[in-house]
Amino acid sequence: MAFSLPGIGAGTWAWGNRFLWNYNPAEDDGPILAAFQAAVAAGVRFFDSADSYGTGPLAGRSELLLGQAVASLPAALQAQLLIATKLAPFPWRLGRRGFDRPFAASRARLGGRLDRVQLHWSTARYAPWQEGPLLEGLADLVQAGVVRELGVSNMGPKRLRRWQRLLAERGVPLTSVQVQFSLLCRDPLGPGGVAEICQELGLELIAYSPLALGLLSGRWQLGGTLPAGPRGQLFRRLLPAIEPLRAEVAAVAGRQGATAPEVALNWCRAHGALPIPGLRRPEQGAAVAGALGWVLPEEERQRLDQVAAKLQGRMPANPFGSA
Repeated sequence: MAFSLPGIGAGTWAWGNRFLWNYNPAEDDGPILAAFQAAVAAGVRFFDSADSYGTGPLAGRSELLLGQAVASLPAALQAQLLIATKLAPFPWRLGRRGFDRPFAASRARLGGRLDRVQLHWSTARYAPWQEGPLLEGLADLVQAGVVRELGVSNMGPKRLRRWQRLLAERGVPLTSVQVQFSLLCRDPLGPGGVAEICQELGLELIAYSPLALGLLSGRWQLGGTLPAGPRGQLFRRLLPAIEPLRAEVAAVAGRQGATAPEVALNWCRAHGALPIPGLRRPEQGAAVAGALGWVLPEEERQRLDQVAAKLQGRMPANPFGSA
C-alpha cells in the first residue's frame, strides 16, 4: 500500500453508556481500568472520548474515567499518549465561543490532559450555519496554544475538503477525521471517498466501531445469548445476513493463526485507518496486542472486500453524517 500501516487506538464510548452498553459503575470501572492498562501495555497510545459519552448523572463519565486511568500511569508513559475528545454541537452551543466552556469542562475531567479536540459531528443536515463558528472557535484554541491538534468526526467528503481548505488558509492544520468504518460499513472507500481524501491530504483516518458493535468479534451467535437492548435487536436482524462475511473472517483468522477481532482490526489498518475498538475488559487489550503482531496480506484483504461488497446487511449509517 502507498501509506504506512497505522497502529491501533482505543475508544471509550462504552465507559458510562447505559443505553447501548449497560454500563454499571460498581461492576465495570475495575475491568475498564484493567483494560486501559492492558491496552497501554500492548502499545496503544491513542485514546478517544467525547463529552456526550454518558448522560444524566453519568454525563462526562467517559472523560472522567479516562483522566483517572491516564493519571494512574507513570509520568514518562503518560507523555507517550495522545488523548483526544469530541465536543458535541448541541443546539445551544452557538457562535465562535460556543465550545469554550465545554472544552474547559472536558479538559478538567481529563485531568488537564487534552491533546486533540474534535467536532463530534457535522451540523450540515439540520443547522449548517452552526458548524462554521464552532470550528473557527476550536481553531482559535489551536492558534492560542491551548490545545495542540484539531480533528473532525462524522464528516463526509465534500464537507471535509471544504473545512480542510478553510482551516489551512488561516494556518490551522486539520489533523484527522473520525468516521464509522468496518467490514460492515465501507462507506469511506471508493473514488472520492473519505479514505481517498485522507490519503491525498495527509489526514489521519480514524475508524470507530471497527468491530461493528461486536458483530465482527466472533463472540455472538444466533441461537445463543445476545446483548440486551438495542444491540441485541440489531444483532438479531443482521447476523443471518452477514454470515458469509463472518465465515470468511473466521477462515482468514484460521489461515493467519489469529482471531476474528484481529482480522477485523487489521482490515481497517490495511485500508489506511487507525481503528479504535472499544475496550472494557482486559482480554480485549490482549486482542489488540495480537492484532499489532501481524499484517493482513493483500490477497486476504481483497478477498474480504469482495465478500463484504456482496452482503445484504450492513451497519446503520450515522444520522448526523454529512456529505
